[in-house]
Amino acid sequence: MTASSALDPRAPLVLDTRELGRRPGSMRAVQRTIDAPGDWQLELVRVPAGSPVQLDLRLESVMDGVLVTGTVEVTVSAECGRCLDPVSDQLDVEIQELFAYEPASPDDEQPLLTGDFIDLEPLVRDAVVLGLPLNPVCDDGCEGLCTECGARLSEVEPDHAHDDLDPRWAALSQLTDSDSTMES
Repeated sequence: MTASSALDPRAPLVLDTRELGRRPGSMRAVQRTIDAPGDWQLELVRVPAGSPVQLDLRLESVMDGVLVTGTVEVTVSAECGRCLDPVSDQLDVEIQELFAYEPASPDDEQPLLTGDFIDLEPLVRDAVVLGLPLNPVCDDGCEGLCTECGARLSEVEPDHAHDDLDPRWAALSQLTDSDSTMES
Protein backbone atom coordinates (compact mmCIF):
# COMPACT_ATOMS: atom_id res chain seq x y z
CA MET A 1 0.00 0.00 0.00
CA THR A 2 1.43 3.36 -0.97
CA ALA A 3 1.24 6.40 1.26
CA SER A 4 -1.15 8.20 -1.08
CA SER A 5 -3.66 5.33 -0.98
CA ALA A 6 -3.73 5.31 2.86
CA LEU A 7 -6.20 8.21 3.03
CA ASP A 8 -9.79 8.00 1.89
CA PRO A 9 -10.38 11.20 -0.13
CA ARG A 10 -14.11 10.93 0.63
CA ALA A 11 -13.54 11.09 4.41
CA PRO A 12 -15.05 14.30 5.81
CA LEU A 13 -11.79 15.58 7.32
CA VAL A 14 -9.56 14.76 4.35
CA LEU A 15 -8.95 17.77 2.11
CA ASP A 16 -7.63 17.81 -1.45
CA THR A 17 -4.94 20.45 -2.08
CA ARG A 18 -4.45 19.87 -5.83
CA GLU A 19 -5.98 23.21 -6.85
CA LEU A 20 -3.44 25.03 -4.64
CA GLY A 21 -0.59 23.48 -6.56
CA ARG A 22 2.78 23.93 -4.97
CA ARG A 23 2.83 27.64 -5.71
CA PRO A 24 3.58 29.65 -2.56
CA GLY A 25 0.99 32.35 -2.07
CA SER A 26 -2.02 30.49 -3.46
CA MET A 27 -4.93 30.26 -1.03
CA ARG A 28 -8.26 28.47 -0.76
CA ALA A 29 -11.07 28.94 1.75
CA VAL A 30 -12.92 25.85 2.94
CA GLN A 31 -16.18 25.87 4.84
CA ARG A 32 -17.59 22.51 5.75
CA THR A 33 -20.03 21.01 8.22
CA ILE A 34 -19.49 17.41 9.25
CA ASP A 35 -20.96 15.06 11.84
CA ALA A 36 -18.98 14.68 15.05
CA PRO A 37 -17.54 11.25 15.74
CA GLY A 38 -18.37 9.62 19.06
CA ASP A 39 -14.95 9.82 20.72
CA TRP A 40 -14.54 13.56 21.37
CA GLN A 41 -15.08 13.57 25.13
CA LEU A 42 -13.72 13.85 28.64
CA GLU A 43 -15.23 12.53 31.88
CA LEU A 44 -18.01 15.13 32.35
CA VAL A 45 -18.11 16.76 28.91
CA ARG A 46 -18.46 15.56 25.32
CA VAL A 47 -19.26 16.57 21.78
CA PRO A 48 -22.39 14.50 21.05
CA ALA A 49 -21.85 11.96 18.27
CA GLY A 50 -23.50 13.11 15.08
CA SER A 51 -23.79 16.76 16.15
CA PRO A 52 -22.62 19.35 13.60
CA VAL A 53 -18.96 20.36 13.52
CA GLN A 54 -18.51 23.57 11.54
CA LEU A 55 -15.13 24.16 9.95
CA ASP A 56 -14.11 27.56 8.62
CA LEU A 57 -10.60 27.08 7.24
CA ARG A 58 -8.00 28.70 5.05
CA LEU A 59 -5.45 26.61 3.17
CA GLU A 60 -2.36 28.48 2.05
CA SER A 61 0.44 27.10 -0.03
CA VAL A 62 3.83 28.07 1.42
CA MET A 63 7.40 27.05 0.54
CA ASP A 64 7.48 24.00 2.80
CA GLY A 65 3.89 22.79 2.57
CA VAL A 66 0.30 23.83 3.17
CA LEU A 67 -0.60 26.01 6.16
CA VAL A 68 -4.08 25.32 7.54
CA THR A 69 -5.63 27.98 9.79
CA GLY A 70 -9.17 28.53 10.93
CA THR A 71 -11.84 27.81 13.49
CA VAL A 72 -13.84 24.79 14.52
CA GLU A 73 -17.24 25.26 16.16
CA VAL A 74 -18.97 22.44 18.05
CA THR A 75 -21.84 21.99 20.48
CA VAL A 76 -20.78 20.66 23.86
CA SER A 77 -22.94 18.58 26.21
CA ALA A 78 -21.85 18.18 29.80
CA GLU A 79 -22.85 17.65 33.38
CA CYS A 80 -22.24 20.45 35.84
CA GLY A 81 -19.24 19.51 37.97
CA ARG A 82 -21.01 20.89 41.07
CA CYS A 83 -24.69 19.89 40.80
CA LEU A 84 -24.71 17.37 37.90
CA ASP A 85 -27.38 19.31 35.95
CA PRO A 86 -27.10 19.02 32.16
CA VAL A 87 -25.17 21.82 30.47
CA SER A 88 -25.04 22.67 26.76
CA ASP A 89 -22.71 25.24 25.24
CA GLN A 90 -20.90 26.22 22.04
CA LEU A 91 -17.14 25.80 21.79
CA ASP A 92 -15.02 27.65 19.23
CA VAL A 93 -11.39 26.60 18.88
CA GLU A 94 -8.66 28.01 16.68
CA ILE A 95 -6.46 25.67 14.68
CA GLN A 96 -3.21 26.25 12.85
CA GLU A 97 -0.90 23.61 11.44
CA LEU A 98 1.70 23.35 8.70
CA PHE A 99 1.44 20.15 6.67
CA ALA A 100 4.86 19.67 5.09
CA TYR A 101 5.51 18.33 1.60
CA GLU A 102 8.53 16.37 2.85
CA PRO A 103 9.79 15.53 6.36
CA ALA A 104 12.55 17.86 7.55
CA SER A 105 14.39 14.91 9.14
CA PRO A 106 13.71 11.17 9.53
CA ASP A 107 12.48 11.57 13.13
CA ASP A 108 10.40 14.71 12.43
CA GLU A 109 6.84 14.43 13.77
CA GLN A 110 5.40 17.28 11.72
CA PRO A 111 2.25 16.26 9.83
CA LEU A 112 2.77 15.60 6.14
CA LEU A 113 0.67 15.78 3.02
CA THR A 114 -0.20 12.33 1.74
CA GLY A 115 0.05 12.88 -1.97
CA ASP A 116 -2.21 15.89 -2.48
CA PHE A 117 -4.34 15.15 0.57
CA ILE A 118 -4.37 16.48 4.13
CA ASP A 119 -5.91 14.50 6.99
CA LEU A 120 -7.31 17.06 9.45
CA GLU A 121 -8.89 14.49 11.79
CA PRO A 122 -6.04 14.33 14.38
CA LEU A 123 -5.62 18.14 14.33
CA VAL A 124 -9.34 18.89 14.76
CA ARG A 125 -9.88 16.15 17.37
CA ASP A 126 -6.91 17.30 19.48
CA ALA A 127 -7.95 20.97 19.28
CA VAL A 128 -11.56 20.22 20.26
CA VAL A 129 -10.76 17.77 23.08
CA LEU A 130 -8.08 20.07 24.52
CA GLY A 131 -10.58 22.95 24.35
CA LEU A 132 -13.25 21.10 26.37
CA PRO A 133 -13.68 22.44 29.91
CA LEU A 134 -12.33 20.04 32.54
CA ASN A 135 -14.94 21.00 35.13
CA PRO A 136 -17.98 22.49 33.41
CA VAL A 137 -20.50 24.39 35.54
CA CYS A 138 -24.11 25.32 34.81
CA ASP A 139 -23.61 28.74 36.38
CA ASP A 140 -20.62 30.45 38.00
CA GLY A 141 -22.71 30.87 41.17
CA CYS A 142 -23.73 27.19 41.35
CA GLU A 143 -23.41 26.07 44.96
CA GLY A 144 -23.47 22.36 44.16
CA LEU A 145 -24.87 19.53 46.27
CA CYS A 146 -24.81 18.80 49.99
CA THR A 147 -22.08 16.25 50.59
CA GLU A 148 -24.20 14.43 53.18
CA CYS A 149 -27.67 14.14 51.64
CA GLY A 150 -27.20 15.24 48.01
CA ALA A 151 -29.73 18.10 48.21
CA ARG A 152 -29.11 21.15 46.04
CA LEU A 153 -27.53 23.77 48.28
CA SER A 154 -29.41 26.50 46.41
CA GLU A 155 -32.75 24.91 47.39
CA VAL A 156 -32.18 24.06 51.09
CA GLU A 157 -32.72 26.28 54.11
CA PRO A 158 -29.76 28.41 55.24
CA ASP A 159 -29.48 26.39 58.47
CA HIS A 160 -29.29 23.05 56.59
CA ALA A 161 -26.92 20.81 58.53
CA HIS A 162 -26.36 17.19 59.51
CA ASP A 163 -25.49 15.89 62.98
CA ASP A 164 -23.14 13.23 61.75
CA LEU A 165 -20.37 12.73 64.24
CA ASP A 166 -16.87 12.05 63.07
CA PRO A 167 -16.10 8.48 64.25
CA ARG A 168 -12.68 9.61 65.47
CA TRP A 169 -14.44 11.78 68.09
CA ALA A 170 -17.14 9.27 69.08
CA ALA A 171 -15.29 8.09 72.22
CA LEU A 172 -14.87 11.70 73.35
CA SER A 173 -18.60 12.39 73.02
CA GLN A 174 -19.30 9.35 75.22
CA LEU A 175 -17.13 10.93 77.93
CA THR A 176 -19.12 14.16 77.82
CA ASP A 177 -22.37 12.16 77.96
CA SER A 178 -21.17 10.24 81.03
CA ASP A 179 -20.07 13.53 82.72
CA SER A 180 -23.58 14.95 82.34
CA THR A 181 -25.19 11.82 83.85
CA MET A 182 -22.74 11.94 86.83
CA GLU A 183 -23.69 15.52 87.62
CA SER A 184 -27.39 14.68 87.88
